[in-house]
Amino acid sequence: MTMHSTSTITSTPRLLPATPMPLEPFDFHTPTRVVFGPGTLRRLGELARELGDNRALLVTDPGLEAAGHPQRAQQSLRDAGLEVFVFDDVEENPTSRHVDRGVAFARDLDIDLIVSVGGGSAMDCAKGINFLLTNGGTMADYKGFGKAKKPMLPSIGVPTTSGTGSEAQSYALIADEKTHLKMACGDRKAAFTAAILDPEVTVTQPTKVTALTGIDALSHAVESYVTTRRNPVSQMFAREAWKLLEVNLEKVLHHPGDLEARGAMQMGAFLAGTAIENSMLGVCHACANPLTAHYGITHGLAIGILLPHVIRFNAQTVGDLYCDLIEESGLRNGHIDSAAEILAERLFHLMQLAELPTSLAECGVSRGILPLLSEEASQQWTARFNPRPVGEREILEVYEAAM
Repeated sequence: MTMHSTSTITSTPRLLPATPMPLEPFDFHTPTRVVFGPGTLRRLGELARELGDNRALLVTDPGLEAAGHPQRAQQSLRDAGLEVFVFDDVEENPTSRHVDRGVAFARDLDIDLIVSVGGGSAMDCAKGINFLLTNGGTMADYKGFGKAKKPMLPSIGVPTTSGTGSEAQSYALIADEKTHLKMACGDRKAAFTAAILDPEVTVTQPTKVTALTGIDALSHAVESYVTTRRNPVSQMFAREAWKLLEVNLEKVLHHPGDLEARGAMQMGAFLAGTAIENSMLGVCHACANPLTAHYGITHGLAIGILLPHVIRFNAQTVGDLYCDLIEESGLRNGHIDSAAEILAERLFHLMQLAELPTSLAECGVSRGILPLLSEEASQQWTARFNPRPVGEREILEVYEAAM
């Protein structure tokens, strides 16, 4: 007997996804070759030879000499047959004076390559030197974007911190020597031709430097993800940067020798820098710069104190985007309305973990100066890209919350 069976196929109605928002036109640019991995500093000379160069200006920080990183860079370049000239008169938050000194040092050396080994200060100074060495004038002439009319020298960046992401950007942040307010001087030609990301060079950082630069990198991911200039590609970079930085900053604070976590931090900083290059930053960075100018507060510290309050301020405009970030970290409790608070508390916790001050008052900032700081911050370029519009009144609100 043959058995016949029948089955009934039923179709279950499915909810169609919401119609996605149409994509706005954008222009995404990544000008820099990236060489990543432990020990890749040894490839510096090889990369220089590929560029066909013979005489290199090495811009670095004298504080790195104890760690030996500039010396290893010199050796790699010399082994490849290049002549190397070292300029190490670079300080934190370089001003136009430092750039001018570098130009005076290099002017008669017939340089055909610029190499920077160091943190954001050394890399920004190297870019500034490149502007003036090739195009003349003063740094103030290049405030803004695209004002270099002549070709610029090829350059290689070797970051020794995981923070600014300057190795991924075409901007040099140089402070005016008189006012100490930062000028953003950008040009596609100023971007590093190549960047070497070697996590081994970051292991020697003091814990405080690791914390401050890591907080800065995190802020780049958070701010670039929500700016008015964001686009799907820049957000992809910012989101991936956040994923790498948020978990691994805590790891390197607990285990400084964890090379895998160090590498993740370095890659996260680079990705966040790439996001900045294409979507800019917001009011947090606008507020941080006057604090550095007036009180000498380290950039990363100013950022870390302000960012939780900036997140709360922006929540009514981009709370859903903050929700994306906490979901990436597994921090979400299911309520979009509380996403900004969860994100702010996470960043506050990282500041506490690093044993850093968490208020402006702890840094000696007086309430009486807040209106002046607000006026100066409102004039900073990044303020205009904040997702929630800001003027002096709104910025004053952020400062007061951070007291």
